[in-house]
Amino acid sequence: MPRILSRLLALFTLLLASLGASAQLVEREVTLWSEGVRISGYVMHPEVPAGTRLPTVILSHGWGGTAGLLRPEVERFARAGYFALAVDYRGWGGSAGRLVRDEAGTDAASTRELREVVDPLDQAGDIFAAVHWVMGEPLVDTKRVGLWGTSFSGGLVAYVAARDPRIRAIVSQVAWFGQPRTATPPEALARAESDATRRARGELGYPAPGVRETGNLRGAPIRESFLRYAPIDDVASMRGCAMLVIDAEKEELFDIREHGGRAFERASGPKKRVVIPGIPHYGVYGVAREQAIGLAVDWMDTHVKAAK
Repeated sequence: MPRILSRLLALFTLLLASLGASAQLVEREVTLWSEGVRISGYVMHPEVPAGTRLPTVILSHGWGGTAGLLRPEVERFARAGYFALAVDYRGWGGSAGRLVRDEAGTDAASTRELREVVDPLDQAGDIFAAVHWVMGEPLVDTKRVGLWGTSFSGGLVAYVAARDPRIRAIVSQVAWFGQPRTATPPEALARAESDATRRARGELGYPAPGVRETGNLRGAPIRESFLRYAPIDDVASMRGCAMLVIDAEKEELFDIREHGGRAFERASGPKKRVVIPGIPHYGVYGVAREQAIGLAVDWMDTHVKAAK
């Protein structure tokens, strides 16, 4: 009997894949709420009969990215039979931002919407909210949910998966996995602590939208939040979560040995690491995009779609 059930499950999985490849895709915009902030996103999935429960993948972009830039990945997952959701972080794209007070005082004139800054704790919170949101969707199989993240978000999805045991698998593509506070260079640590103190005392406001302080990356960091964010230390806490690491051989933004390589070593569940030869960081959005998407879909097929 177990063998028969296994074969039936395999046939059902093949049927869903076939439906995803040939059926009409459904796309719609969605709204969810993260710590009281309105988050914008969109879903794409194959048109399937009522009552069908689909494996699900939540996709999130890296530093300065928006959900619209992930359309090739979202569509590929949908055609492979997934319910795929991509969201804009708070203050980015179509999402609202937190209201913050830039200066000491209580007058409304000092309050504004915070936009286009990078706060890893806020962004992780938005991914958590996306996970909670899909758990209430009729088309979602809540026992088959995975996370896909690229660049800065490759670390965010590990941070989330380490804290939410409902996540069956993650893909961390060209991922920066943060650094522990103890490994932060003294000058960077001093500035982050100074920012935190000045902000707490009302002496420091928030960066303007879209400031480029980190190389050519759009969006200034909220430095004090990075002191509490080190997904490289969280990877070992992911239990029962399969992890695929995709690195670029010619990565120019960070040392892949200290990020993707170390994360792979620390992962305790099913894991795989692929270093795509000959490409820099942004090669996964260009010449190697199809290869990277194919690796991600195959991984989710094995560890999310086929999960019992």
